[in-house]
Amino acid sequence: MKVTKRQQTWAKLDQNKVYSVADAIDALREFASKKFDESLEIAVRLGVDVTKADQNIRGMVSLPNGTGKKVRVAVFTINSADEAQKAGADVIGGEDLIERVAAGEINFDRVIATPDMMPKMSKIARVLGPKGLMPNPKLGTVTNNVADAVASAKSGQIEYRAEKNGIIHAGVGKMSFTTDKLVENVNALIDQLKKVKPASVKGQYILGAAIATTQGPGLKVDVK
Repeated sequence: MKVTKRQQTWAKLDQNKVYSVADAIDALREFASKKFDESLEIAVRLGVDVTKADQNIRGMVSLPNGTGKKVRVAVFTINSADEAQKAGADVIGGEDLIERVAAGEINFDRVIATPDMMPKMSKIARVLGPKGLMPNPKLGTVTNNVADAVASAKSGQIEYRAEKNGIIHAGVGKMSFTTDKLVENVNALIDQLKKVKPASVKGQYILGAAIATTQGPGLKVDVK
């Protein structure tokens, strides 16, 4: 496998060192692409057993400085279509939208549904579920308060979910953000993870974390 010049420069980084979040971001800036605005990604390893229902960590958190990404929001509703439109939803519909999705038309990044639509949406659960798009009351994406849900999705709300090995992956902003803003976003996620620590976890909860740019190297960071 050919090693690019960019990858060769990564050798300057000490990837065994544990950095502060701010120092890691600053170190990664040197290697960020000049051709496009890379995202900053974080991976947090938790000491949880996701096979246990109370340790299956999942939820939503609003990043104070947003993600830097434009989010297209779909709202499945019958009676709240006007409210959804005023709130800035990109795709709105009822059973007609369900049929379009069933036919393979998915042109959105987040889905919100009013409770009355959920029985009908079972038809597309197998389409939306694997993509992480199926609305869920626990995530606040099944609600009659459509305006607030759309506003939250548009303003930088992200979903976090522990994978089978206890690792949570999330995008926390763009490298065009200032370091302070990226640190604030990382802290918001970590603070939320601490708040939802299961009572049944007796050992160390946050085992480690690393951040990386979209196409860059990963650096270990201290978030404890």
